[in-house]
Amino acid sequence: MKYLKSVFDFYINSSIHVALAVFCLAWITLLEFDIDFDKTLLYFIFFASITGYNFVKYFGIAKFHHRSLAKWLQVIQVFSFMCFVIMCYLALQLQIKTLLFIAAFCVLTFLYAIPFLPKYLFMDSQKNLRSIGGLKVYVIALVWAGVTVILPLINVEHNINTDVTLTLIQRFIVVIILMLPFEIRDLQFDSLKLATIPQKIGIKKTKTIGVLLGMLFFFLEFFKDELSPIQITISLIITIVMLLLLVFARVNQGRYYSSFWVEGIPIFWLLLILIF
Repeated sequence: MKYLKSVFDFYINSSIHVALAVFCLAWITLLEFDIDFDKTLLYFIFFASITGYNFVKYFGIAKFHHRSLAKWLQVIQVFSFMCFVIMCYLALQLQIKTLLFIAAFCVLTFLYAIPFLPKYLFMDSQKNLRSIGGLKVYVIALVWAGVTVILPLINVEHNINTDVTLTLIQRFIVVIILMLPFEIRDLQFDSLKLATIPQKIGIKKTKTIGVLLGMLFFFLEFFKDELSPIQITISLIITIVMLLLLVFARVNQGRYYSSFWVEGIPIFWLLLILIF
C-alpha cells in the first residue's frame, strides 16, 4: 500500500496528472471540430506540459538547494529532463508556424517562473509574473486556453471562426474556475502581495463568481453555429461537476482534493465525450 501511495504521489508531484488534463483538453478541441487525432501534437503538448509545470514549480527549489536536493526531487528532475528530450524530438516534427506559436507560450512560461521584474512591485524576493498581484490565475488560463484550443487548430490550418472564439472563451473560463479551489486552498500559504481572488474578495464571493462563470460557460454553448444535444448535455454535466467541487472547496481541504479531483475534470470531460 505504501508503494502504491508513493507511485500516486509521484504521479501528482511530477505533473503527469496536470499534463494529462492539458492533453485531454487539446483532444477535446480536436473532437469538437471533427479533426483527426494528431498524436504528434498531442504528445508534444503532454510532454511540454510536464516540462513547463515542473520548471515553474521546482525552479526555485533546485536553484537554491541543488547540492542537497531530496531524492524525490532528484527523480522528478531526471524525469523532467527525459520529458524535455522527448518534447524536443516531437517539436522537430511540427510545422514552423506551430513552433512560432508555441514559442510565444514558452516565453510566457519562462517569464512566469524567472525573476526579472522591478523589486518595488513585490513584498518578497520573487520577481516574476506569478508574483504580480492578481495575475497568476489569468496567465495560467491564457496559456491553457491558447495551447488547448488555438494550437491544435492552427496546426491543421483550421479557420478561426466564431465557434473557435467561443470555445477559446469557454476554455479560459473553465481554467479560471478550476483554479479557484487551488486559490482557496492556498489562502493559508500565499503572500498577501499575490492578491489572489479569495484574498481580495473572500471565499464566499469567490465561489459566487465561480458559479456565475460556470453559468456563462454553459450558456455560451448555445451561441455556437454547430450544436448537438449530446454536446449540450456534456457541457451541463461538466458545469455541475466543476461548480460542486468549487462550492465544497475550503482552506483545509484534503490533500488530493484540488491536485487530483479538480485537476481531473478535463480527463472526466474527455471520457464523457468518448463514451457518448
